[in-house]
Amino acid sequence: MDDSYRTTSPATASTADLVSTAAAQISTLVRDELALAKAELTEKGKRAGIGGGLFGAAAVLAWFGIGLLITLAVVALDLVWPLWLAVLTVMVVVFAAAGAAALIGKKELAKAGPLIPEQAVAGVESDLQTVKNAAQRGRHTS
Repeated sequence: MDDSYRTTSPATASTADLVSTAAAQISTLVRDELALAKAELTEKGKRAGIGGGLFGAAAVLAWFGIGLLITLAVVALDLVWPLWLAVLTVMVVVFAAAGAAALIGKKELAKAGPLIPEQAVAGVESDLQTVKNAAQRGRHTS
């Protein structure tokens, strides 16, 4: 960066020199702030990636745990029923739970409505209408 603005005191500098100095300083400030934001977001992104990976690992382990729980139910029922009946009973219960979850999920998705940011769209339409009205008023007053 050109440091020639430092050779002239602010009291004797021209307006153009002062504006040029201010623009250079603002540019440097913005670049430094962007670099700081980038560094901060990089660090937060790394932490979010690690956290997301650990949540993924937890989900996989929970999935295996559910499988083992279902296996335990079959083994426990096998103590009193034939194996085929124990497997059949647990399978029917698992499919019934899956069906119930699917029905509840379908109802929740229907409640969500269309995935359009309706308030944001309405705000943009309102802003456009305001600009159009202002432009028409400006034409009529000219």
